[in-house]
Amino acid sequence: MDSTHRHDTRVLGAPDAPTALLVLWDVDHTLIDNGGISKAVYAATFETLTGSPPAHAVLTEGRTEPEIVRNLFVRHELELQPEQLAGLVDVLAASLEAKLPQLRERGRALPGAEAALHALRGTPGVVQSVLTGNVRANAVAKLAAFGLDGYVDFDAGGYGSDDSARPKLVAFAQARAADKYGVPFDRANTVLIGDTPRDVQAGREGGAYVVGVASGIDSAEALRAEGADVVLEDLRDTTAVLAAVLAARSRQPSGAAG
Repeated sequence: MDSTHRHDTRVLGAPDAPTALLVLWDVDHTLIDNGGISKAVYAATFETLTGSPPAHAVLTEGRTEPEIVRNLFVRHELELQPEQLAGLVDVLAASLEAKLPQLRERGRALPGAEAALHALRGTPGVVQSVLTGNVRANAVAKLAAFGLDGYVDFDAGGYGSDDSARPKLVAFAQARAADKYGVPFDRANTVLIGDTPRDVQAGREGGAYVVGVASGIDSAEALRAEGADVVLEDLRDTTAVLAAVLAARSRQPSGAAG
């Protein structure tokens, strides 16, 4: 990451510093629209691992990338072998890399995404990273395709390759951020921003204040029903995004402890 986008760990730990806040962004349909390329990546991954293209449709449903591939194997009455599982992350990354031209052509940064990232980067005490079902290489590549990668610290994120259970990814991100910045992160100072009920569930169960964004296929009502602390229709209103995120500093999130 460009050094201009890194946070000063000494500032976060200083006695007079503002409350440190870890902001974890979902990637697909929250920050970017991948234009359907992700499903093509999973199909290509399946073909690389098996030698044949999939005969069944790829189902994503907000799951992690390794879980999506495993489920695709199950639908074909196959089981990932140990050697296939060991190489899965690399195959997923290579499959996306081969399709980056199509991603740039068919995908886009969602309206307001860069402005929101930029505003939060300029907010004292805020560390931005990702909480995503993508493996790390794919999260980096997807954001880099649209010039958004410089706003987040990928070292402080949680990824689909960490665990198949999305709520557990929150703890991975919190531990990495704490190790890097020397500040503890927990439910009181972690914000998760995502577009699906699975994102909301991850935050509530994993230990984060949740900002739902109805920029995917799920409605604002569905995100509220799942228990998001705040719900936005999209990221177009930068002031509203900042207010929603920074509200985590003034009130405890609802829901079960992670």
